[in-house]
Amino acid sequence: MKQIRVHGPDDVRLDDIDPPDPGPRDTVVRVAACGICGSDVSWVHMGGLAGPTDQPMPLGHELAGIVDWVGAEVDGIAVGDRVIVYPGTGDHGQIGSGGPVGGLTPSLLLRNARMGERVFPVPDGVPLTVAALAEPLGVGMQAVNQADVAPGDKVAVFGCGPIGLMAIATLIDRGIREVVAVDLSPQRLALAEGLGAQAVLDPTTVDVWDELARLHGTTPFMFGPTPATNAFIEASGADQVISDILQHGRVDGRLSVVALHYRPIPTNFLLLLMKQFTIRGSIEYPPRFEDAIELLERRDLSALITHRFPLEEFHEGLNLLEGSKDCGKVMITMGVE
Repeated sequence: MKQIRVHGPDDVRLDDIDPPDPGPRDTVVRVAACGICGSDVSWVHMGGLAGPTDQPMPLGHELAGIVDWVGAEVDGIAVGDRVIVYPGTGDHGQIGSGGPVGGLTPSLLLRNARMGERVFPVPDGVPLTVAALAEPLGVGMQAVNQADVAPGDKVAVFGCGPIGLMAIATLIDRGIREVVAVDLSPQRLALAEGLGAQAVLDPTTVDVWDELARLHGTTPFMFGPTPATNAFIEASGADQVISDILQHGRVDGRLSVVALHYRPIPTNFLLLLMKQFTIRGSIEYPPRFEDAIELLERRDLSALITHRFPLEEFHEGLNLLEGSKDCGKVMITMGVE
């Protein structure tokens, strides 16, 4: 059986591994689709979550598939169930991202699996490939939650990669009408526009802050008016964005940081104080993971999957995700529907 694993810095391979050996409390899922996450790119460069180790690190945490085997002591799960796998930490262990197993494999062993905890049912009518979007959608949704966005708020999302797009989808689904998307890629901005963004901005062609003031109006500040944008979501990973938001954001503004920033970023704490500005980090998922799945049932997000590769072409997908900022979600598919 095949599995994508990280062996060291910039050393990721499609390995032959032993097939699952499940026990009476376990479940085996035949993986239909698994997305490549931006964090996977980081783990490849780092040689694993904590750097190089003696044990290769399996990749893959955005997945859906069909239950292929169920242990005798497992309740609530049946062979043939279409399921989304919850990859988060807890009693069940991590899937990918440093866990003992990863979803970039045709057959995934889930220890002590329970419906509604480790696996969730795929809604009728949602293709398995689209169901694999639940995990990144949960990440984008939690970023919105951390920004405390309320009806009537004006929001700017910086970065329209998959997580930024998922945040925009969440905002639109919640009835937030004044959502501005900021990115360098025309293709990604088109995806944001297709989701219902009020406006899309390329910072190489316009002054983002002048445009936000035009679109959202202005509000007073002692050093001059600022855009009246209530909340910002940082999904770009560009360090300068955080400094710019604090510089130009409004009094009582809010920032949710969901992108990975590995380096320290200088912060003007005087502005933070004077504006009573709130900065919050965001990681993983909403407290109720089903919220993301239910959004997938309400809205067709299939257009966000812009590229699909078979498992044997994982490296092509990885190179595309890293080398091109014009893609949406890059999905590895296993020929299961």
